[in-house]
Amino acid sequence: MSARERQLYSEAEIARRVEAAARDIARGPLKPEIAVPVLAGAFVFAADLLRALAREGVDLETEFIWLRSYGRFERPGEIMVLKAPAEPVRGRTILLIDGVLESGGTLARAKQLLADAGAAAVISVVAVKKPYVNRLSDADHVLYEAGPDFLYGYGMDRAGLGRGFPDIRVKDE
Repeated sequence: MSARERQLYSEAEIARRVEAAARDIARGPLKPEIAVPVLAGAFVFAADLLRALAREGVDLETEFIWLRSYGRFERPGEIMVLKAPAEPVRGRTILLIDGVLESGGTLARAKQLLADAGAAAVISVVAVKKPYVNRLSDADHVLYEAGPDFLYGYGMDRAGLGRGFPDIRVKDE
C-alpha cells in the first residue's frame, strides 16, 4: 500500500461482515431464490456472499446484470445497460447484490429492470453505502457505511485497477 492510500476495511473485517449479512438474509422473512450481482463492481462481494449464504443453507442460482453508471455519457446520471436480467428471474425472489450505493441510480435502475423482467420481489444488499441527499433507492442490507471518499478494492476499481485487492481502500488526496 502506498503512502497516499489507506485501508478502510480489512479482509478479515469484511469476511466477518459478509458472514453476518448472510445470516441476516438467510433468516429474513423473504427467502431469495436467485442472486443477481451487478457487474462489474459487485463480483468479488457476490462471490463471498454466495459462499457465506451456502454455508447458511441458502444455495442460489446466479444471473448477472451489467450496468455502467460512470464514464462519458450524454447525460449525467445516465445508466448504461450492458446486460439485462434474463428469463430465470420471472416470478422469483431476487437477491440483488451491488458494491457501492451512492445516489441509488444504479440500484434503482437494476430494480426496475428486474421488475420489468417479472421478478416477484427484490432483496438488495450492498457492500458500502455512502452519504447522499435525495437517494433514488436504498438497500435492505448494508455491510458498511462510509464517507464520501472514492473507494477501491474488493471488486471496486480506481480507473480500472484495484479490483483484486482483498480489502477496501481509500486514496488520500
